[in-house]
Amino acid sequence: MFRKFRIVILLLVLATVGLGTWRANARLTAWQHTVHVALYPVAADDSPTTASFIGQLDSESFTDIGQWLQGQSDKYGHSVLQPASIRLGPLVSDRPPPPPSHPGAFDSIVWSLKLRWWATQHDAISGPQPQVRLFVLFHDPERTGAVPHSTGLSKGQIGVIHVYASRQQRKQNAVIIAHELLHTFGATDKYDLATLQPLYPQGYAEPEREPRLPQRLGEIMGGRTPIDEHQAEIPASLSDTVIGPATAREIGLLAGKG
Repeated sequence: MFRKFRIVILLLVLATVGLGTWRANARLTAWQHTVHVALYPVAADDSPTTASFIGQLDSESFTDIGQWLQGQSDKYGHSVLQPASIRLGPLVSDRPPPPPSHPGAFDSIVWSLKLRWWATQHDAISGPQPQVRLFVLFHDPERTGAVPHSTGLSKGQIGVIHVYASRQQRKQNAVIIAHELLHTFGATDKYDLATLQPLYPQGYAEPEREPRLPQRLGEIMGGRTPIDEHQAEIPASLSDTVIGPATAREIGLLAGKG
């Protein structure tokens, strides 16, 4: 009986969360009003380099993401003056709950709920209530060769993003942040999870280009710019990326979503 009771409670929680998620996604993908995004820096290590880098951040550090999204929405005929307002929140000293190492369906659901609860405890920011919360964990590149996988959730509009605390990586960090931001809008990955190669045609910025390879630009959810059949590179900056038609449909920029 107790197990059945737990299942009923979990189902009720999921139903409530699901309704809230549907309403939130509908607002985000209507492209009628500015979406307020809070970006909270988190030190992923105790490095002085990381602390110094975070201390120099301000909201102007992420204006290129908003400007890029403005250009992409204009391309698809949407005239929202400012599609996304990205504000820098205070430093979060606590780190988000780690995802399960071998996630099954139940473990993923539990982790998602834990993350959403954790996020509500760390979302203090002045101004309008954010519709999207991005927790960006900065790593000292001298200590971390490869950062962990980032996650953007459309259920709850939360992102946990891993980037480098490096001025040289700033523009590439923006690419990763924008990728995860669009996940919170409902965009899906368009690359092969095993090889990390963008999927053709949906993961290509210019699928009709002749010759097809190398591509000049990267589709933002394709993750990388295809060089040849076996190589692809993370774009150097957002100016080297576009939102392709498949992604545009998923996030409501192009008719035919779903």
